[in-house]
Amino acid sequence: MKPLLKGLLLLTGWISVNQQANAQKKIENLILVTTDGLRWQEVFTGMDSALANDKSFNQGDSAGIYARYWDADPRQRRQKLMPFFWSVIAQKGQLYGNRQLGTKVNNANPHWFSYPGYSELLTGYGDEQINSNSFPPNPHTTLLEFLNRQPAYKNKVAVFGAWEAFDRIVNEKRSGIPVINAFDTVAGPKLSAAQQTINRMLLDSYRPFGNGECLDVFTHYAAMEHMKLQAPRVCFIAYGETDEWAHEGHYRDYLHAAHQVDKWIGDLWNWVQSDPRYRNKTAILITTDHGRGDAVKQEWTSHGSKIKGASETWFALLAPNLKAKGEVTKDMQVYQQQLAQTMARLLGLKYEASHPIAPLVDAVWE
Repeated sequence: MKPLLKGLLLLTGWISVNQQANAQKKIENLILVTTDGLRWQEVFTGMDSALANDKSFNQGDSAGIYARYWDADPRQRRQKLMPFFWSVIAQKGQLYGNRQLGTKVNNANPHWFSYPGYSELLTGYGDEQINSNSFPPNPHTTLLEFLNRQPAYKNKVAVFGAWEAFDRIVNEKRSGIPVINAFDTVAGPKLSAAQQTINRMLLDSYRPFGNGECLDVFTHYAAMEHMKLQAPRVCFIAYGETDEWAHEGHYRDYLHAAHQVDKWIGDLWNWVQSDPRYRNKTAILITTDHGRGDAVKQEWTSHGSKIKGASETWFALLAPNLKAKGEVTKDMQVYQQQLAQTMARLLGLKYEASHPIAPLVDAVWE
């Protein structure tokens, strides 16, 4: 074979293999995960010894908290608390929000609590007029609603949240997106045996937070079963216990809830990578809706505009075609409202709506 022809054939083969590899890495699906009010301090430095030692917060079990989550090295502490974050995501993804290293993530809205935070996250707009957890159905078009209007995602968007407000935050009625929140049961003519069991257990379950919020275990398994059966292209899963136990001042339960969410995210990722409908073409973005107090240790239970540090958040990202950076140490300022356009870009789209939308986080692609 002539050298020139052989070279052309080799080049053609290389291009073909490269095209196939790129095609395999194209992001077609998006999973958004939130865990309400989980502080960046625990995510990046693990358990707080001051809170574990405080009888007001340790639930009489300081020894148990130390046995499970303590290490003198903060890198080991965070590994004990959130092993999936600090093994898989730290190796294959990106983590933003360690303020000790200069990477700052904040709410743009001035209120620093849940409805405004989730609305900012989903609309790309920190609207100061959205100022109550009892706020009516969101007047703005969320990213989820925008995606549901696109032919490729029509009727392939789903929301599962522990808190009862998500049907208003997403504006379920206007958007047409199914929202299963709090004690909503999954409906349909052909429910699986698992879905029927989850429904029954949910309705019979203990309600430590009243009727407005269920335990996270029901939200998690309802969402997982839906994904296995229906394969939505976009799914939002919102856990709530990290915030609820913090408000109660139960630091042990708060840590356990964070640890459990980390495990569930790991289970979710492992399942995604085992399913051909999602494998190597799914992005998972994980974040929170607001921060909590820390400057005054007793304020860790609280958030809102009067609590110093309650606007400080974080986010993590796993996606098949992005550079694995691990813990990002670049000196930078990111706002929660930038994540909506960032998620759209992951899917190769530009999110557009009648309200202002913040620009994406450029650093994700650098």
